[in-house]
Amino acid sequence: MTDAPLTGAAALPSAARNALITYVSQGPDGRPVVVSGTVSTPAGNPPEGGWPVLNWAHGTTGWADTCAPSLDTADGPEHDYLGGVSDVIDTWVSKGYAVVRTDYVGLGTPGGHPYLDGGSEADAVIDILRAARQLDPSIGARWVVAGHSQGGQATLFTAAEAAAQAPDLPLLGAVAIAPGGVHVGDAVAGLASGQGSEALEAFLPVILLGAQSAGVDVVPDQVLADQALPGLAVGRAQCLGQGRDIAAVPLDAYLRPGADLTGVVDYLDQQDPRNVTPRVPVMVAQGTADTVVPPAGTQELVQKYCAAGLDVDLRQYDGQDHRGAVTASKDDAQQYVAALFAGSTPSSTCGS
Repeated sequence: MTDAPLTGAAALPSAARNALITYVSQGPDGRPVVVSGTVSTPAGNPPEGGWPVLNWAHGTTGWADTCAPSLDTADGPEHDYLGGVSDVIDTWVSKGYAVVRTDYVGLGTPGGHPYLDGGSEADAVIDILRAARQLDPSIGARWVVAGHSQGGQATLFTAAEAAAQAPDLPLLGAVAIAPGGVHVGDAVAGLASGQGSEALEAFLPVILLGAQSAGVDVVPDQVLADQALPGLAVGRAQCLGQGRDIAAVPLDAYLRPGADLTGVVDYLDQQDPRNVTPRVPVMVAQGTADTVVPPAGTQELVQKYCAAGLDVDLRQYDGQDHRGAVTASKDDAQQYVAALFAGSTPSSTCGS
């Protein structure tokens, strides 16, 4: 485990101390791996029991090491996304929360990034809190997990697994903003018949590279058609934003004839957050104008959780797109989390 001062765009300005850390977690195969992330602590003296913790899971930035949020710079490849998110996260520090943020397995550290692998995401989220508390005793044991997009999916997997994996670290609740992973397997399966969505174009290289990194038997270069390979090359070396700059490929021309995506689809189906059961109250935030994570899928997710008897509070934000939901939900999320730390019964929209 290492700990070094963090400066620049990834540092939160309201924090008294920002640190870049590496710690040990585990990959999809269960083997130990080194993961990087950041720890930010407020100014002043912590309350009794230590600083309450916001454990943030980031949205999709890409597959390459340079896409790790801890490496963000003012002119970095994903700063247009990460900078806005950091502005929101900084307000949590100003309210007295310690903030820990994992990069996930394989971003900024050796090995491939198993994109959307819910188990390894949850491990990385839980383990960075353990590491942060070893490095800084002022950080408390009580925490909430929150995240956006890929991080929303990671949040829900964490909410399902934390009680069993970390009974000594009381997880109070979760905030999942535009959670990814719902029906992604269906979307990829639809490519075989020329169906899909424009949003899938930028994400497909990351999905294929991530599945391969998670141990799925797929060779992306042998699955994608020649005209789609430039996007794959960008996915290997650059970040999601650069992938959007590649010339669009018609959905019915993405794959090589006879390409077999069965293993990838099966993997993605297993990472669908509809298949996990959070063990803590959950607030779900969704913009109604989101074209990356469709509101219908999020509503279906919430309905399934409600039918299972879970405490879920769905907040919808009219006219907000995928990124806009992060800022739009800030006040609601902070009120929801403050109530959890105060011991109040969380609000719920189930049955309403």
